Amino acid sequence: MMSGVNHRNSSTVYKGHEKILISQEEQEKINEVRRLIGPLSAKASVYCSDLSISRYLRSKNWNVKKATQMLQRSLKWREEYKPEEIRWEDVANDAETGKIYMPGYYDRHGRTVLVMRPSRQRSTNDIKEQIMYFVYCLENAIFNLPPNQEEIVWLVDFQGYTLANLSFKITRETAFILQEYYPERLGLGFMYNAPRIFRPFYAMVKPLLESKTYNRIKFGYSNDHNTKKMIEDLFDMDQLDSAFGGNNDTGFDIVKYAERMKEQDKKVASFWALVKTPSSSVSHSASSSDSTSLDPDSDGSNTEN
Repeated sequence: MMSGVNHRNSSTVYKGHEKILISQEEQEKINEVRRLIGPLSAKASVYCSDLSISRYLRSKNWNVKKATQMLQRSLKWREEYKPEEIRWEDVANDAETGKIYMPGYYDRHGRTVLVMRPSRQRSTNDIKEQIMYFVYCLENAIFNLPPNQEEIVWLVDFQGYTLANLSFKITRETAFILQEYYPERLGLGFMYNAPRIFRPFYAMVKPLLESKTYNRIKFGYSNDHNTKKMIEDLFDMDQLDSAFGGNNDTGFDIVKYAERMKEQDKKVASFWALVKTPSSSVSHSASSSDSTSLDPDSDGSNTEN
């Protein structure tokens, strides 16, 4: 938040499960960004909720000009790339490895979890296909956020990781997309049992990361007491995958996961169909408050893989 701000005449939004007051000064900055952007399509209007705009402002330390430029780039990218229209059949080939998936539980702060297993990355897969799947995963993780939450968690399992799994090009592209088009979305990136060979690679990647992103990436190890305590504080151990020290050894089932994501696709499509309907109130309500997740009715938790 901006320091030294008078919170009289403030409005309320949420970050995590805590109420956050948007001061009059901050609301004025949000309104100024909205004015500078100008008229929006129905989809863009839903995306540009007050809390969404505030994420862009927070990422640029409440600099209106920089936040507006960043948001305009995002809107242009979303209009051209159409991330909300990516469906399971578009990414199934890359997804079947289980290299990224939503396990169906949240952390104790209500953040959607994405499990990542870089050792399952196929070097033969097309880069565009890999990026598309990454975007699909981000969009769905955000869509599944519960009310009043805006961040997601990455749990990265390095079991079986080798030099063959290193790809600076893909890492650079994913870092750019995350930071440029999904600001303030990553709450925690937890690197579990990263091998020594990953450290020099990470040192190369570090300059690509903004300080906020870098500070949200943590390393942990199965034989470390502090790691175990942090995991127990963050997760219900009966839900957490055994790969991260939890008690859930269900594993990844591509058949069940594919069916689950196809059902998710229907919900996403239905939501955006409502947005396109002129008489729908979805666009108004989302732009005036925040659907944070663009998700009016999320029920993504407690589902099987």
